[in-house]
Amino acid sequence: MAALNANKEWLQAKVSLNNALFTEGTSPSPRPSDFFSVGECEGQKTIDGEQMPLVLTPSSTTAAGKDCTSSHEALVAALRANREWLQGKVVANSAVLLRGFDVRDAVEFNAVVEAMGWPDIRYVGPAPRSHVHGRIWTANEGPLEQFVYFHHEMVLIKEFPEKVILFCEVPPPEGGETPFVPSFRVTERALEEFPEMVEELDAKGLRYTLTALSKNDTKSMRGRGWEDAFGTSDKTEAEKRAKALGMDLEWLPDGSVKTIMGPRTLTRVFPGRRGRRMWFNTVVGMHGKEVSSAMAADGTEIPEEFVQRIGEIIEEESIQFRWRRGDILILDNLATLHARRPSLPPRRILVATCK
Repeated sequence: MAALNANKEWLQAKVSLNNALFTEGTSPSPRPSDFFSVGECEGQKTIDGEQMPLVLTPSSTTAAGKDCTSSHEALVAALRANREWLQGKVVANSAVLLRGFDVRDAVEFNAVVEAMGWPDIRYVGPAPRSHVHGRIWTANEGPLEQFVYFHHEMVLIKEFPEKVILFCEVPPPEGGETPFVPSFRVTERALEEFPEMVEELDAKGLRYTLTALSKNDTKSMRGRGWEDAFGTSDKTEAEKRAKALGMDLEWLPDGSVKTIMGPRTLTRVFPGRRGRRMWFNTVVGMHGKEVSSAMAADGTEIPEEFVQRIGEIIEEESIQFRWRRGDILILDNLATLHARRPSLPPRRILVATCK
């Protein structure tokens, strides 16, 4: 009997530990544990004690004993009832992967996004994209064989999203992963190797330029035309809208435009994220490229060896998994850089950006 009681106590402790994820603070009713179980995925890492990404899958049964949690309707209801809880998990883990909920298309994905309760924010950036439904757009439509470099979404303008939500409608047969990186780890390692350079660039600030054609060019991952980006073909109106976003424009003879942005800091610290210093820039992705540049705000060049090494660190810290149909990845855009690996077709990833 004593052994039985000891085993019972051990089992109860294990169950309590496994359910701790769902009992933090005050949870609205119904509880998250009625709908979600913690899963695993390939490529997952544990950073500072937190799983990245945190994988949430349908619980096997509801409190009523029915196996109905794998539908997108159940997911919508669960998210709507537990918005604060989900917000806490996204901030704590930087990335949350919802897997196995049978979300099939843009309409159902839009319902899931709406259930999360985060306001919409319009995408402004160089990636060619198309509107699909409601708040849902295609992800970068540039050629699949091209690598989309690591970045925080809309990092160069004044108002950027806090959340980037990605949905896999058609998983690629090979490649096409969406790797992400905890940004604070990049800053930590950069400070270990280049403390003076990091502090100097942070103090000076950064200046970026990016040249955009008038019309969209889907042959380039940065092929969005300025007319589409600013929502107008009128140059005066484009200048007005660019100024509101923190950009200056320089018109070029061929009808294209050079956007000039800066100064911008190299790192940022955001509330509620353990005081972590995020690598909140796109120096590696824009430095010395054909249509873009990144330099110190005073015009001095950033050493190539510094940029190259930071690129290596970002890659070393990256986390990725293979997309499955119906996967939904929620990224804390203030805490993670993300990218796109080259892939074979077909691949269809949809996206929503949220405040």
